[in-house]
Amino acid sequence: MEFTTSQVIEILGTIAFAISGSFAAIQRRLDPFGVLIIAFVTSIGGGTVRDLLLGDTPVKWMRDVNYCLLILVTSLLTIVLKRHRKRFTVTLFLFDSMGLGLFTILGIQKGIAFGLSPGICIALGTITGCFGGVIRDTLLNTIPLIFKKEIYATACILGGILYFTLLYFNLKTDIAKVLVIGFIFALRIIVVRYKLALPKFGY
Repeated sequence: MEFTTSQVIEILGTIAFAISGSFAAIQRRLDPFGVLIIAFVTSIGGGTVRDLLLGDTPVKWMRDVNYCLLILVTSLLTIVLKRHRKRFTVTLFLFDSMGLGLFTILGIQKGIAFGLSPGICIALGTITGCFGGVIRDTLLNTIPLIFKKEIYATACILGGILYFTLLYFNLKTDIAKVLVIGFIFALRIIVVRYKLALPKFGY
């Protein structure tokens, strides 16, 4: 069975967000069912909001049960292997950053497929990348990263701008996708490593 680049990205993004959701739930000492629920909403939350905005229903995970099975297997493996992974915060951050880059590209591609303008495509990419984490953090009773001073949604927006810039200069689509995913992932690491943040305006 052959997979397209977009399918590979979606599979990797689903796995990455399922792992980040699972680790976030494990940090809060949820039971296995709770871990599964958090992994599920983290993985499908952004894509579901995007598809509902586009009127593309039933949403993707309802049409293809394989994504639900992928989330289930990933979350169960994460629970089993959790004893070998003590640095939950670092692991959560790395997989969340990876998922952010992967799903941002998916959202942009979905907007392009619907013939939308670059600005709206970037907005859809940001929604796809961020909203699973928003739902996850809300359920876990923590302030979502997108609402903190840390650069999170901005990384998606900058990645989207970079993507359309690369396409403008006729770079191959698949290469542009990989570069943008790497850019968003690297930017998140740099931001956290050097404690960079957006400026506050008098509050």
